[in-house]
Parts: sequence; C-alpha cells; structure tokens
Amino acid sequence: MFTGVVEETGVVEEVSSTPRAIALTVRATVCGRGVKVGDSLAVNGCCLTVASLSMRSRSRLLNFELLRETWKRTNLRSVRKNSLVNLERSLAMNGRLGGHFVTGHIDGVGRIVRWERVGADRMLEIAVPPKLIRYVVFKGSIAVDGISLTVAKVSGRRVRVWIIPHTWEATALRDRSVGDMVNLETDLLGKFVERLLSRSGRSK
Repeated sequence: MFTGVVEETGVVEEVSSTPRAIALTVRATVCGRGVKVGDSLAVNGCCLTVASLSMRSRSRLLNFELLRETWKRTNLRSVRKNSLVNLERSLAMNGRLGGHFVTGHIDGVGRIVRWERVGADRMLEIAVPPKLIRYVVFKGSIAVDGISLTVAKVSGRRVRVWIIPHTWEATALRDRSVGDMVNLETDLLGKFVERLLSRSGRSK
C-alpha cells in the first residue's frame, strides 16, 4: 500500500529483455535507504518487487523483474536509459497518509492531451480509457504515475488536474510532454462500491 506522495525521482539505468522477464534497473538515493531484496516499491505508481540491489557511490541500483503483463499494461514500456521515474516506498503502519490509499495496481494508461503553464501552476489534461472514466469524479482522487492528485474537472473522457510548483519540481512530470502516456490508478473506494452494488443487484 502506498499514499501517492512521491519521495524522489529515480533515474533509469538500464532496460533489457530476458527469457523470463523485462529487467529494469533504477538508480535511487532516498528510496534506496534501508531497502531490502523482496521489498515493494512504487515505480511510476506500479508496485514492483526489488529483485536485487547494489551500491553506486551514494546511490543504490535497484533491480526489478517485470512480467510481460506489467510491461504491456503500464507506461514502463516506454522508459529508456536516463528516463525519470517516480518512486515511493510502501506505507509504514505508523506513517502519515499524506495523499490517498494507492495500491500500486495500475488500472490503465492515459495520454497527456494538454500540458501548459498557467501562472505559477501547470494544468494537466489526460485522455482516460472509457472503462476507467466512470471511476473518476470531480474533487475525487486519482493517481497519475503514482502521484496523488485531486480531480479538478471531468469532461467526456478527459480529466484535468492542477500541478503546483512543488509537485512539478519533485516528480517526473517535468519530464513529460503532450502525447506521453501516464499510469492511472483510480480511487479504490469507487471500485469497491461498484462491486458491492453489482453483487447486490444479482442477489435480488
């Protein structure tokens, strides 16, 4: 479980294909502290398991093995060497929930259709897959590349969020452009409510 509060932007060191999986290596500093093999880490909002690690100066190289399904369903398939990725360690039981409950299970991939500066802030508009838009509500929460954001507007299949300067500087959004794909995780509560209501309808 995560909160959607990005701790740092890691740098992709290597992406390669093996007979078993896709090997992804990310250089991290903050999120490398205290991490062990087998720990969970959100990479662009996608929950991955640390398969191995090594030291490099003051940073750590974290190695992940991605299933083909994960590769196909997330924007990790578009990362290259030196790409920036958002990183967050799993939520500690005694930690603060600064964002919202984020599982790290990506629901789908959206596409940036507007990305522009407005005053000190930035406006980000994303085209959302049809199967996900029903879970997105005005003033609700959505995780974009693992970042907990508040929905400012829903119009058709487009979702608008506002990015403050701190979020711009502290996350990999500064590396994104119109046309880029972003990982989306909709609010967990909405999916549970839909599931409960559908079951209730079948039981009558």
